[in-house]
Amino acid sequence: MDGEADGTVGMSEDCGPGRRRRVHGMLKLYYGLNEEGKAAEEPESLDPCDINGPHFDPELYLNKLRRECSLAELMDQETCMVKQIRSLDSDMQTLVYENYNKFISATDTIRKMKNDFKKMEDEMDCLSANMAAITEFSASISGTLQDQHTQITKLSGVHTLLRKLQFLFELPARLNKCLELQAYAQAVSSHRRARCVLQQYSHLPSFKGIQDDCHAIMDKLAQELRQKFRDGGSSAKDLSECVELLLQLDEPAEELCDKFLSHARSRLESDLQGLEAEIRPYPSASAVKDASARRLSSTTGAGSLTNNSPKTNTLPSPTSNTDILEFIDRGCNEFVSSLCLVITSYQELFINHAQTGELASKNIPQMANAKLHVFVDDLAARYFSLVERRIQEEKGVGDNSLLVRALDRFHRRLQAVAKLLPGSTVPNKGTEIVIRAATERVKQYLSALQSFYMDSLTDVRQALATPRLSVAGASVAGGGSLLGGPASGRDAPTSLPELLSSLSASILNQIKSVLASVHLFTAKDITFSNKPYFKGEFCSQGVRESLVVSFIKFVCQSSRQFCESAGDKGGSTPPALLLLLSRLCLDYETSTISYILTLTDEQFLVQHHSPVTPVTTLCAEAREAAQKLLNHYVKVQGLIISQMLRKSVETRDWVNTIEPRNVRAVMKRVVEDTTSIDVQVGLLYEEGVRKAHSSDSSKRTFSVYSSSRQQARYAASYTPSAPMDTNLLSNIHKLFSERIDIFSSVEFNKVSVMTGIIKISLKTFLECVRLRTFGRYGLQQIQVDCHYLQMYLWRFVSDENLVHFLLDEIVGSSAHRCLDPAPMEQSVIEVICERG
Repeated sequence: MDGEADGTVGMSEDCGPGRRRRVHGMLKLYYGLNEEGKAAEEPESLDPCDINGPHFDPELYLNKLRRECSLAELMDQETCMVKQIRSLDSDMQTLVYENYNKFISATDTIRKMKNDFKKMEDEMDCLSANMAAITEFSASISGTLQDQHTQITKLSGVHTLLRKLQFLFELPARLNKCLELQAYAQAVSSHRRARCVLQQYSHLPSFKGIQDDCHAIMDKLAQELRQKFRDGGSSAKDLSECVELLLQLDEPAEELCDKFLSHARSRLESDLQGLEAEIRPYPSASAVKDASARRLSSTTGAGSLTNNSPKTNTLPSPTSNTDILEFIDRGCNEFVSSLCLVITSYQELFINHAQTGELASKNIPQMANAKLHVFVDDLAARYFSLVERRIQEEKGVGDNSLLVRALDRFHRRLQAVAKLLPGSTVPNKGTEIVIRAATERVKQYLSALQSFYMDSLTDVRQALATPRLSVAGASVAGGGSLLGGPASGRDAPTSLPELLSSLSASILNQIKSVLASVHLFTAKDITFSNKPYFKGEFCSQGVRESLVVSFIKFVCQSSRQFCESAGDKGGSTPPALLLLLSRLCLDYETSTISYILTLTDEQFLVQHHSPVTPVTTLCAEAREAAQKLLNHYVKVQGLIISQMLRKSVETRDWVNTIEPRNVRAVMKRVVEDTTSIDVQVGLLYEEGVRKAHSSDSSKRTFSVYSSSRQQARYAASYTPSAPMDTNLLSNIHKLFSERIDIFSSVEFNKVSVMTGIIKISLKTFLECVRLRTFGRYGLQQIQVDCHYLQMYLWRFVSDENLVHFLLDEIVGSSAHRCLDPAPMEQSVIEVICERG
């Protein structure tokens, strides 16, 4: 009880929904109800002092309180009970006020229900009376007609039979009337209704006559339907109705399919003939030669490295009446559209049309579908052949947009055939044509790039061969102060670096132009560009490998061809061109190849699903070509100088020559050419690393005549009494000298190149000297020449000791081959060389 008092006091202090929930909870607790509104099943309390129990006794409760509680506790207990009573009264009033509207609404609802039920009772009484009357009338009618029911049924059957007989006898007239009105569907329907009956009673003369008349009329009707079907001028709906009626008249479905396709073939073949008329035959061989000659004559002398327009050696395509886009448009608008209409009509007539009755069991759709596939494949193959022939005429590599748009339209229209005829091979074959056309276009661009590259090399050769553009003259001008030549070569309009820069830039611009043209195949608005069967393979294998990589390999391979030994190409190739190409290939290896392939990959979003050529492989190939070209350049320049030295040695009588008074002109020419080559190589290659030079390099003397003591020993050593001692000293000297590899590969710098050329030249000079016999003055002339060469050549090589060693060998060999070895004084040699 105390707990309840506390709860009610707390509850009275609250307000809102929370207070109401607590009030309802207290009431449920007071009335002994659970959450479902049912009385909780709790054991009844038998204590008479339990104020909440059913056996509560007030007298006993009060007596107990008076015995056990003091006066103050009794007063508190009274106050608590008064508060609980007031709280419960307040809660009861609140519940009544809250549910007052519900009580009023319930009262109104009960009153209305009383009125409605009273009206319903009246209507139910009326309905019951009506049902009783109807039952009574029905029983009366059944009783009256019971005797005549059998007779009425018999008369109804006779009436139905008479109507059928009347229909049969009027059938020929009805069919003729339908034939006159061209109501073919009604005629066929009427005949189908009577056909079984006439067939069943055909043994009766009257029915036999009706059957014969009907057959004659239906034969005439079938003939008109066949004629209408062959004309094909009707609408699709009329044609569909015509085919359906012929099938209902037992016309062979296969024959109808063949007739329909035959008629359609004639119309489609006329479209193909119109397309074929627009394709001109290829020019004859003589016409091709004339066109090529005209092209060559029109372009001779007009080419320049600054002109980046595409240069192609492709033959001009035969001029057609229409361009490729108009041709494809006509093919799509006429042939492909007509083919789609034929497919749609055919499918509506023979495949998609619902078959009923006997027609459903003949598998007409399967047979018709097979014939349609054969028909479409046959005509599409002819159309594709014409399209490929027309695409092959597009030989020019100028504007690529028309071809791309034409292929896009061609591919897009074929997708309609794929939707109309699932399982057809036509779209796949059309896609193959698009891929082949794109691939062939890439091949044409590759051929154009190759032709442009070769034409550019021709322009370079012409520039090098022009007298004003002589690289030797420009080179001498650049370093002529060494020999007292002109101070500068600014009069020359073009130098090797300019030629190289122009050649490299023109090739790179041409590649970019070609990539831009090919990129049209992968534009976003082109339907086939995003297809996986096209884009991945085309970008990776078509553009990257077949175009860019193939062209880079072509540049390297064609450059290596210039390194052939003296023959058709190697013997006529200017050395400056070899040097320029070697630098071009080296630049490709260092930067250009990576730039081109990166540009291609970024522009075409190349995904390397299939194996592609790595950049390192191409760079290695370019470096190999550059190395081979530079080696060949060294060899060619070395042989040119060697040829001068060899002729100068072989054409002179060294035994009877006069006492030397000056340096031979050929030696001056050798120094001039070497200086020219040095300047030429320096235009394209860096200086390189040299060993430290001694301060008296230009004044150095050779071991054979370096001092008076050596001269005396030298003179004594070459007496006839001691020939073996001389050879022994020479051989011992060679043992302690480094081995010189004459034809070793050179490095990509000027010093290494010049060292290679000078090694070849001096080695040739040495070998020629070993084959000659010298007199005293001949030996002295060799001494003068070698000292002159030593004065200038040491500055071109990486190690001056190499020049000194070879010149020592030359003088030593001359001494060995001399009949009277009396060397010239060093001071005299220096005077002659300084004067010369």
